[in-house]
Amino acid sequence: MKDTLETNLPEETGKLEETKAPVEIPETSAAADTESKEAEEVATTVAASKLTKEEILSKLTELVETPVETSRGEVEALKQAYYKIRRNEVEEQKKEFIAGGGEEKDFTIPADETENKLKELLSTYKEKKAVLMAEEERVKAENYALKLQLIDRLKALCESQDDFNKLYNSFKEIQQKWKEIKEIPQEHANELWKNYQTYSEKFYDIIKINNQFRDYDFKKNLELKTALCETVEKLKNEPDVISAFHQLQKLHQQWREIGPVAKDLRESLWARFKAASTVINKRHQEHFEKLKAKEQENLEAKTAICEQLEAIEFSTLKTFKDWDEKNKEVIGLQEKWKTIGFAPKKHNVKIFERFRAACDVYFEKKSEFYKAIKGEMEKNLEAKRTLCEKAEALKDSTDWKETTDKMIALQKEWKTIGPVARKYSESVWKRFISACDYFFEQKNKNVVSQKSIEQANLAAKRELIAKIKGLDENLEHDEALSTLKSYMMEWNKIGFVPFKEKDKIYKEYHEAIDGQFDRLKVDINDRKMQSFRNNLNEMTSGEKGRGRLFSERDKLMRIYDRMKNELQTYENNIGFLSVSSKGGGGLLKEMERKIEKLKEDMALTIKKIEAIDENLE
Repeated sequence: MKDTLETNLPEETGKLEETKAPVEIPETSAAADTESKEAEEVATTVAASKLTKEEILSKLTELVETPVETSRGEVEALKQAYYKIRRNEVEEQKKEFIAGGGEEKDFTIPADETENKLKELLSTYKEKKAVLMAEEERVKAENYALKLQLIDRLKALCESQDDFNKLYNSFKEIQQKWKEIKEIPQEHANELWKNYQTYSEKFYDIIKINNQFRDYDFKKNLELKTALCETVEKLKNEPDVISAFHQLQKLHQQWREIGPVAKDLRESLWARFKAASTVINKRHQEHFEKLKAKEQENLEAKTAICEQLEAIEFSTLKTFKDWDEKNKEVIGLQEKWKTIGFAPKKHNVKIFERFRAACDVYFEKKSEFYKAIKGEMEKNLEAKRTLCEKAEALKDSTDWKETTDKMIALQKEWKTIGPVARKYSESVWKRFISACDYFFEQKNKNVVSQKSIEQANLAAKRELIAKIKGLDENLEHDEALSTLKSYMMEWNKIGFVPFKEKDKIYKEYHEAIDGQFDRLKVDINDRKMQSFRNNLNEMTSGEKGRGRLFSERDKLMRIYDRMKNELQTYENNIGFLSVSSKGGGGLLKEMERKIEKLKEDMALTIKKIEAIDENLE
């Protein structure tokens, strides 16, 4: 690559009394720009090739909303990367269609909604790009017209006889405006600069600026150009070679826009600027030479992979083991291919097509081999999927014994089923064994946890019984009763105990409670009510507490209505009995006893309902 920015920058204008011929100012070399753009395209293409279709669409959606001038190369790279993925997908779908028994001529490319989305985004981008380009061309045309006007003004200054100070101020104004006007059509750049430089030099020659103003300009320009030299010299430490190159272009443009310096300093100052520029250009050139060398290495590595694939001897692949080993080798070569970067641009597509063709031949041969046993494997797969469904249906069962027998039977049946296709083998096995493992894990957890919890509960209840029996007899009646109630509430909070101990511990508890109630002379109904309130505390715990309370209340209301009807029946019947009748006195007393008992039970039921209502409030 040629170092285009080291030479051919404009010489400074001569002394005021001399007339210099206009010097041509070349634009940045097309070759340098092309190589720079190629490097950016390669970097952008590499980044885009690592994305999925969804990531490409997401990135495009973001870029469409950004300014077009910042995303041109990236949009094109994303488009190419998308269609590369799309072509590969279609090829895979086509191979699967043919492998399934279809004819190649009958294959139709399936529709892809993402492609429609891509086209919409690209259409939006093209519209924005067209608007931008039209705007850029309009601005360039306007700038060109403005610079022509400035040249006409500069030409008029050279012919004017006005006061020097007025002419000089006008000249400086024209210089400033010239710097402010940026891009113009490329085809007019050199000619426009030549005319501007010619009349600028002519102005310096004709107007005879005094040495004070001339020296002031030279000094100011020297400061600016010295600062540019220092900036370029620092660019050698910029790690991004491409960025340094682009920054250099801007600095050269600034150099052009700064006026002359004293003649005795021009050559040395330009030599300093040129030398610093040469370092940056050389790094830029070396960067592309290394890139090209690496691309050549990539081409050689990819060619070697193609030769390995093309050298496969299919006549030696006669068993599953043979194909399995060869398949690992081919997959390994494909993975290795992915790690290799781009080949030279003119070879990149061809070497990929060669690689894809060699892979296609291999997989077609493999497909032919597997077709012969495909039907049997599909039946085996269906049978194993059925067992998976059965295992999954049983995995949440808590009927541990019966389900254990069924699971073992399923596992035995699994062993009798033959192999399935490799692509399904691992997934269907994981599905089956996951369901089995889940059931047995839950079973083991339940057994271990339940035993531990029940033993802890048994110890807690025995300790509580001891507290009940050892209730301090010196406590006041109300305090003793309150303490006893708290023990009863604590009992209700303790969970299950081992089944064989259940009746025994329950009997001990009630004997202890009844013994204390007897000692404290607590009415039987008060005991029942206290036990009910303790049960309510347990009933209200958990997410479904209110639901259980409503259910209990409904049950009590039905009991109350039944007792009420029964009471009414007794009261009606008692009127028909006569004390004087034979046996009437004994029957009347029995009925009165039942009526009194019903009233007591009804009163107790009402208290229970009221207790529930208190908890529902």
